[in-house]
Amino acid sequence: MAKIKEAKYIWMNGKFIPWKDAKVHVLTHALHYASSVFEGIRCYKTEKGSFIFRLKDHIRRLFDSAKIYRMEIPYSMEEIVKACKDTILENELEECYIRPIVYRGYYSLGVNPLECPVEVAIAVWEWGKYLGPEALEKGVDVMVSSWTRIAPNTVPPLAKASGNYANGQLIKMEAILYGFAEGIALDAQGFVSEGSGENLFAVRDGIIYTPFLDACILPGITRDTVIRIAKDAGYEVREVMLPREFLYIADEVFFTGTAAEITPIRSIDKMIIGKGERGPVTKDLQERFFKYINGEVPDKYGWLEPLK
Repeated sequence: MAKIKEAKYIWMNGKFIPWKDAKVHVLTHALHYASSVFEGIRCYKTEKGSFIFRLKDHIRRLFDSAKIYRMEIPYSMEEIVKACKDTILENELEECYIRPIVYRGYYSLGVNPLECPVEVAIAVWEWGKYLGPEALEKGVDVMVSSWTRIAPNTVPPLAKASGNYANGQLIKMEAILYGFAEGIALDAQGFVSEGSGENLFAVRDGIIYTPFLDACILPGITRDTVIRIAKDAGYEVREVMLPREFLYIADEVFFTGTAAEITPIRSIDKMIIGKGERGPVTKDLQERFFKYINGEVPDKYGWLEPLK
């Protein structure tokens, strides 16, 4: 991946700080104990202006994640929604990735985080396609990881917490070093869970399958979007426990996520999926998804938050 394209300012605790000055102390609690939660959100430029996709749903999940970790955010949801917009406008961007993060700051250093202040920062920057510009059409080659997804009642997968991504990093690095674009993790029972940072769908005989939340997945905003769009289009969507081998015999498999959007998978463990290219269901869902975010169809769910 390319280096972050720096913007001018980062919002930190209610103030705009020059990008290079947006720093924390080396003994910040989150740096040592991963006591932080975050979101990844996209702002899209359309012919009708710039829109942030499902901003309020993302910020609600941010607050949910913080609550799970007993972090009281010192701002309201409405204030964080406004701050996300203000940060984009302050940086004069029309299309970007948005990263709000809530973290335990500098005070004491020990496993107990309760005395450390809860701080908030929001960064925005230009960002292209997560798995490469050709991935949306041609698909990617992936492997089933040797690393298991976090188990129930260890750390909460419903929270988008930084600590969860230590597991994700191991999955991602293993895949990259073995020559794959991404890894797929199984859960503690050996069923399909998700990628290092994406949810997963499989298609067989026109029916769309995706793992239950029980498989220790993050309840993805894009995952929910695809399920709703697919049902609106007349597809049958089944949330089930998926065995690993089901992926090999599926007609199509694809990732979903704010960064990945809808990315087809052309092979898993060097086994060709379907015809080894983007399948018709994946293509149809992509087209419906991008028509929605580009404002080409009515915003029936109120997902498009205008920047201005």
